[in-house]
Amino acid sequence: MMRRPTLCLLLLLTAVCGALCADSSQPLGDWDSVTVAPVKTSIYVGSVTLVTGVFRRDGDVFNTTYEAKVWPWFFWSESGRISISLPPADLLRLSRGERVEFKGEATNHKNKPRHVTGHADRLDAANGKIKVRIGVDDTEIIFNGTYRFNNAVK
Repeated sequence: MMRRPTLCLLLLLTAVCGALCADSSQPLGDWDSVTVAPVKTSIYVGSVTLVTGVFRRDGDVFNTTYEAKVWPWFFWSESGRISISLPPADLLRLSRGERVEFKGEATNHKNKPRHVTGHADRLDAANGKIKVRIGVDDTEIIFNGTYRFNNAVK
C-alpha cells in the first residue's frame, strides 16, 4: 500500500524535472540536462522523499535514476529509472512562460512500471516549478518541487 506512493512520487519528480523550462533567449539545443531538487510529500502516517539524478536529454526524452525513501516504512522504499517526454514544441512553449503538461514512465528495481504525469511552470530563464503525479497501482502520489535547466558543455 505505501510502497506504491513512494515509487509514484519518485517517478513523478524525475519526469517533471526533465520536462521543464527553457529560456526564450537560450536556444533549445543548449539545454542538455535538468536538475530537480529533492522533494518530500506526506502519506498516511509517514512521508516519502524522492531524489533523482540529473535528467539527461536524449531527443524528446529526459532520462535519469530515482530513489524513493519511505519513512517509517523503509521496506517500501525503492529505486529505479524514470523517463519524461518533452518535445521541442513544449520546450518552446515553456520558454515563453506557458504551462507545459508532460507524461513519462518509470520502472522500479523490481521491474514494476510506474505511470508519471505532471506539469511545469517557468519562474525565470532556467528555473521553474513542477508538480509530478506518480501512479503506483491504485494510488497516486503528488510531489511539488523545483527544477533547473543546465547548459550544454561545449
